[in-house]
Amino acid sequence: METKNTYTIDAAGRTLGRVASEAAKALMGKMRADYTPNKNSNVKVTVTNASKLYIRERKRSRTIYTTYSGYPGGLKKESLASLAARKGNAEAIRRAVARMLPRNTMHTPRLKNLAVTE
Repeated sequence: METKNTYTIDAAGRTLGRVASEAAKALMGKMRADYTPNKNSNVKVTVTNASKLYIRERKRSRTIYTTYSGYPGGLKKESLASLAARKGNAEAIRRAVARMLPRNTMHTPRLKNLAVTE
């Protein structure tokens, strides 16, 4: 049985995009020598110190997350500031990493290998 490799990222003082891109690259397995695009790499990524993430005030107010329920009037918009206040910076990291991963059958199993701690 193959053991999962662990990869730890310290988010203290770093920007959201740089932390998310490093996490997405590690989840895809591109940090390993035996990288294969069509195989799940089984890498467990842990992002620590999410509360110490550096996010500019301009990005907090201008970044808008949009969801649509499918019903008339079901369009919901939320800024990064209100998302971080409601769920913390960990949710912002999760959403950024999810959008950086390819949308294929391995998307959900890869996201399950991501752990973000405040």
